[in-house]
Amino acid sequence: MSTLLNADFDQRVVIRPEDYQWVPSPMPGVERMMLDRIGDEVARATSIVRYAPHSQFSSHTHDGGEEIFVLDGVFADEHQPYPQGSYLRNPIGTSHTPNIGKEGATIFVKLHQFNERDTEQKAIDTTQQIWHPGLVDGLTVMPLHEYEGEHVALVKWAPNTQFKAHQHWGGEEILVIAGTFYDEHGSYPAGTWLRSPHMSQHTPFTKEDGALIYVKTGHL
Repeated sequence: MSTLLNADFDQRVVIRPEDYQWVPSPMPGVERMMLDRIGDEVARATSIVRYAPHSQFSSHTHDGGEEIFVLDGVFADEHQPYPQGSYLRNPIGTSHTPNIGKEGATIFVKLHQFNERDTEQKAIDTTQQIWHPGLVDGLTVMPLHEYEGEHVALVKWAPNTQFKAHQHWGGEEILVIAGTFYDEHGSYPAGTWLRSPHMSQHTPFTKEDGALIYVKTGHL
């Protein structure tokens, strides 16, 4: 039976850390917090996945592509280790065998969401990349990927930064990595995931703790 979780992309979704419900994966030591999902074990899915130290996941091929941001610990496969802050893109048809070391790992992962023409494989250590000035004072941006209207970036918000009201053409997805993100609808501490539909609008800002967010736009 197919799982449908937050499967209506015309609806705004907010999931905060207190809403997390971890469920075991088919592999021991690997558990998932499902954020959205359409499908069964093979699914169009957005999840936070937690690997216990020395856990493994079976070898698998990415039929629909795989996008990962390493939130904590060190994710690894037969190719290399990917420390906290790594951004990975494994296009359709690639394969690997995750094998986690003593640190364990927590990753944000999106499956089966690649354009079939988007074939660029990436492994970016964001701790070594350059930040660029944003559209307003207090914002810096690190572009991670762009393809046919889809944009992925990290955005660093200094404390007490105000952004202008804007609409999300193609929708917007945010994972708050550090600090607290705000808009007129509420406050979103680290670990919060937000998905806003096509043509939604908000006016975001930060307070004294600033924020670091993963942002994806144009894909909904």
